[in-house]
Amino acid sequence: MPLLKKRWFQTLVVLILIFILILLMSLTSFIFDPIFKYVGAVAAPIVGAGILYYLTKPVMHFFESLKINRIISILLVFLLLIVIATLFVLYIFPIAQGQFANLIDNIPKMVEGAQSLFNEFQNQNIVLPKQINNAAEDFMDNLQSHVENVLSFIFGFIGQLITFVALLVLIPFFLFFMLKDGDKLVPFITQIFEKKKADNIRSLLGKIDVALTAFIQGQMIVSFILGILLFIGYLIIGLKYSLTLALFAMIMNVIPFLGPFIAVVPALIVGAFQGADPSGDPWMVLWVCIITLIAQQTESNFISPNVMGRVLKLHPLTVITVILAAGSIGGFIGILFAVPFYAVIKTIVVHFYQTYQKSKKSREDALI
Repeated sequence: MPLLKKRWFQTLVVLILIFILILLMSLTSFIFDPIFKYVGAVAAPIVGAGILYYLTKPVMHFFESLKINRIISILLVFLLLIVIATLFVLYIFPIAQGQFANLIDNIPKMVEGAQSLFNEFQNQNIVLPKQINNAAEDFMDNLQSHVENVLSFIFGFIGQLITFVALLVLIPFFLFFMLKDGDKLVPFITQIFEKKKADNIRSLLGKIDVALTAFIQGQMIVSFILGILLFIGYLIIGLKYSLTLALFAMIMNVIPFLGPFIAVVPALIVGAFQGADPSGDPWMVLWVCIITLIAQQTESNFISPNVMGRVLKLHPLTVITVILAAGSIGGFIGILFAVPFYAVIKTIVVHFYQTYQKSKKSREDALI
């Protein structure tokens, strides 16, 4: 039957079968709920350990290059992680916590400054449309609650992330065995396939590993450097709560493209109402914008191309769409893992498409 051999017909049948499978799974979700909960509980430490695995794997290989046994190298990696965490808790976290507490305490002063600025604007006898004026008055009447909600929403991300990481006590165990036996995963998977298919799967897994390495290592290094640049810049211009704002920017920059825009919001709010004048210091807002622009341009033109390269090849519009969709489905965790998940899916699709094209070309060459 010629119709059954048509590629478009076979694709249509596959899509229909996938739709039917999804429909059946949705109708029988009560069966899969316990499984999904169990997988979710196990997946959290695995994902956390996987991120640390890609960050610490180069360090382990460095120790191994010094002719140090792998187990000893892994123990040295753990010791280095403990030292970094201890230094952060002892020297950085108390300062950031104190700055954040002072920021929350100064919210009423910021609200007073905003109301003073709004009243001064109204006293200039500038006529505004009634709808805009009413909306502005309503916004100013509830400004403090708006500011508190925004700050609570933004900094709540940090608290949720720290709590999430603290609960994952299994991460060190998973990380240890990933570092110890990570090189054995690909041979273990490919051993059950014939040579041609095993080579194809080995190539696919290698591409996925390159994509994840480029994103995780690159994004973390870029975020760290950007946080340092912003911290130095905030100190130079005398912006209050500079360490807390730089740490927040460092965390938010993990989210590609949208992260820097989210990170600059608290700095602009603080800069707008900093100074002796109750109405704020507009020059500080300008300085914050300049520092952010310099840091972002340095990151996008010099750091990211050299650290991440062109491995991912993701279009900005595609990334923004993926992040927004993931955020509506999975919240902050969805936003955090949207881009690497998309990069893996894209790598798989491109690999099988290229494999199909090579197979098709081989068949055509055989017929000639």
